[in-house]
Amino acid sequence: MTNENLDLRQRKFWGWGFASEVTDAVASDAILHALHDRLDLPIQDFGPGPTISEIELKSPRVPIPASLAAICSDMTWDRAEHTYGKNLRDYVRGFERHFDNPPDFVAFPRTEDELTAILDWACTGDVAVIPYGGGSSVASGIEPDVGDSYRGVITVDLRHLNQVLEVDRASRSALIQAGALGPDLEAQLKPHGLTLRFYLQSFRFSTLGGWIATRAAGHFATMYTQIDDAVQAMRVLTPRGIVETRRLPSDGAGTSADRLFIGSEGTLGIITQAWMRLRDRPTFRASVAVPFRDFEAAWQAVRHVSQSDLWPANCRLLNPTEALLSGAGDGSTSVVLLGFESADHPVEPLMARAAEICASFGGLVPAEAMQGRSATDANLSGAAGVWRNFFIKGPEFKEIFTRHGILRETFETACTWRDFPGLHAGVIDAATRAVRAVCGTGHVACRFTHVYPDGPAPYYTVLAPAKKGAELEQWAAIKAAASDAVLAAGGTITHHHAVGRFHRPWYDRQRPDLFAEAMRAAKTALDPAAVMNPGVLIDP
Repeated sequence: MTNENLDLRQRKFWGWGFASEVTDAVASDAILHALHDRLDLPIQDFGPGPTISEIELKSPRVPIPASLAAICSDMTWDRAEHTYGKNLRDYVRGFERHFDNPPDFVAFPRTEDELTAILDWACTGDVAVIPYGGGSSVASGIEPDVGDSYRGVITVDLRHLNQVLEVDRASRSALIQAGALGPDLEAQLKPHGLTLRFYLQSFRFSTLGGWIATRAAGHFATMYTQIDDAVQAMRVLTPRGIVETRRLPSDGAGTSADRLFIGSEGTLGIITQAWMRLRDRPTFRASVAVPFRDFEAAWQAVRHVSQSDLWPANCRLLNPTEALLSGAGDGSTSVVLLGFESADHPVEPLMARAAEICASFGGLVPAEAMQGRSATDANLSGAAGVWRNFFIKGPEFKEIFTRHGILRETFETACTWRDFPGLHAGVIDAATRAVRAVCGTGHVACRFTHVYPDGPAPYYTVLAPAKKGAELEQWAAIKAAASDAVLAAGGTITHHHAVGRFHRPWYDRQRPDLFAEAMRAAKTALDPAAVMNPGVLIDP
């Protein structure tokens, strides 16, 4: 099964989206005015974004062999596009026209044989290999910053490996190539009445392989939250050969081979395709936004919902600042967003019970929700719809923030319910003190992106005035203070943003030493030349 009508338009070399897309001036003005009016942040003018004619890259350090020339590019646009991901450091450095560590070449393999040829050349030529999906990494996981131990770097872009190869309707699963972007993947599944139902903020510009390699978290706020749950089997091309796991609904045969590669971030090999568990497309939906005057009452309500076995698709908590920032609230209340969906049965009874739980903790539940009916037309209007639209457009705003002196970045974690009060207080205190020390003023907002019976995944947003030329130092200080506080309180350095190079110092402290040794042994077995994404997760 093939579908040639997939989106292969050129993507921006700096910023978010396709090169043909122009930033919405009206939306830009609206978000800037909102930040000024709601959070009293100064709006500055740091100048226009870069053009490709302004970008100068160092020349490739190694020659590409003639056998690979047809699938490799040394064009400035391609190399610049594959230099950075999409975090604050990436945007600032790109805005300042600093592309210090571009890949020497970008490869666009069309077949697994071509990918094998690339790895063979890299291993014999001492060339580092950076696997690349859609480029949405916010953890510096795809940056070709590998030091001087390699003769060169080649980034491998899987955009042409983008097909749904086979659909097993009876088992409700599909074999999908790793380079498929979210929209293209869903477009190919739709005629079968199926969906992966894995919508994350970077959905438009992230790939199945990237989701698996980084253990991404998606659409569902409870139960099936991370991509782990959807992987049925996979095929990985390593420098030593192919690892292909057996397709099974469940398996108790020893340590899971899939789990070795889920979250491996391209350090052991390149995921080329995977059998994924799918869902029937939902037809029943209900949603509501519930304000709470007290933040603790709100999170306690969310805890009880998460432990009720109701399994809402959406169960997010916005603290007053987060609600104000997105327009979902006026800053005086926290807001809980609840949503249920099903392809099989009405969800009104589930919504009614969740609403009842919220009301028991002081939530201002609309009357319709108490009866199980949507108060917001399935998340498309009202406070839930406002937040949803703000969330979806979030990546588009990063370019605007960079150009207008808004230091805006996020960090996230997960912890137990018992530890949450202490972690939250410590993180808010540490991050706020750091923001005031390096920015003078600013805000730290919080929301829950996912919740589990044993704990939440708090997600923090920092908003503060940037100092032109000092943004990297400002964010480094805030990030260090917040990350130290997270680990001190028993949280994880990342719930779903991956480790990359950016989180390595804290990941090394969180990870058991003996496990690190075992991972290094696995890398030696699978990647003896140590060319796969060096510096991510484990040192070569």
